[in-house]
Amino acid sequence: MTLVQQREGDMLTAWDIVGRITLAAGLGALIGLNRNLHHKYVGLRTMALIGASTASLVIVSLNGSDGQMHYDAMSRTMQGILTGLGFLGAGVIVRGPDDSHVHGLTTAATVWTTAILGTLCGTGAWIVAVTLVAVTGVVLVLGGPLERFAHRHLERLHGEDSHGPS
Repeated sequence: MTLVQQREGDMLTAWDIVGRITLAAGLGALIGLNRNLHHKYVGLRTMALIGASTASLVIVSLNGSDGQMHYDAMSRTMQGILTGLGFLGAGVIVRGPDDSHVHGLTTAATVWTTAILGTLCGTGAWIVAVTLVAVTGVVLVLGGPLERFAHRHLERLHGEDSHGPS
């Protein structure tokens, strides 16, 4: 089984395109809902749009106007998406007034992850996309409580602040 579920030269059908873009939007929306429920700047709509738009760009670059699949163009498009989304993610990272606390790193990482989900959906890499969204969900739901537990445990063991570098 290959990552891109198309034979060389086969164009995507309209239903393939609709399915890929819709799944990318849905997976992005799930991640965005988590960010919204945690009162972050980036929410369901933003992440759904990132997923759908990146899937769309990959599909357009994959389906050439000459009726052929263009994997080299798709690769270049994916590189551009990930570079550009890095800048968007950087925009949600904020330093506190005393420069000792940085906020938004998880949200920035989810912006990048959502772009990757969109590219995966655009290529038809369903198993990879669903696995990535499942792992992302587990990390977003359990990561915070696990970090807090570890900090409390280390504080009890060492009697000091264990909230990371200062």
